[in-house]
Amino acid sequence: MYAALTSGGKDSVLSIQMAMDKGLDVGYIVCVRPENPDSYMFHSSNLDAVRLIASRGQMEYVEIRSHGRKEEELADLKNGLQSLPITGLIAGAIASRYQYERVGEIAKALDLEIFAPLWERDPEWIMEQVAQRLDAIIVVCAADGLGDDLLGAHIDEALIDRLKRISSRNRIHIAGEGGEYETLTLNAPFYSEPIHWKGEERLVSPGRSELILDGLW
Repeated sequence: MYAALTSGGKDSVLSIQMAMDKGLDVGYIVCVRPENPDSYMFHSSNLDAVRLIASRGQMEYVEIRSHGRKEEELADLKNGLQSLPITGLIAGAIASRYQYERVGEIAKALDLEIFAPLWERDPEWIMEQVAQRLDAIIVVCAADGLGDDLLGAHIDEALIDRLKRISSRNRIHIAGEGGEYETLTLNAPFYSEPIHWKGEERLVSPGRSELILDGLW
């Protein structure tokens, strides 16, 4: 049985879907909730949605609390995983060697296999898969060229083209692997129904804008 590490973003949810497509038994959705919004490893936006994603996929939800301090948060993750009856981990890493190697170290220490189907894949291919298979929206913008007008934008062909144009000017990673933006996946083939919400709030500050979804259900 596998546990999937996710904050609800497009890459980890796509990785879960690909694991299920391959026939892997995904029994747990693991969410690390950092106190530090600038965590090196984990996102902090709209994490209340992850419990709903687990429910939609008929998986057990596991939440691990962390201060979000570099390296210490990895110990928090390891401690939270070691009690689970699993044989493998699913990760959505694309190009961040820091994240991939740290998760790999934890998997090795706990004698777990690691399934990271997006690792070093072409970012454009990944974005095409997201657009075709998921319904994901941008919930955080944190790079030059990504204004708060992108908050709530669905990842589709038009948005991918826009991100490519921005990337050509501002050298962002079009899949957001450098933290340029964060996403929330509202629907995927393994969801029994989409994620809904009742209201929303926008927090805009220099260098970062965030869409907070209220009343998730």
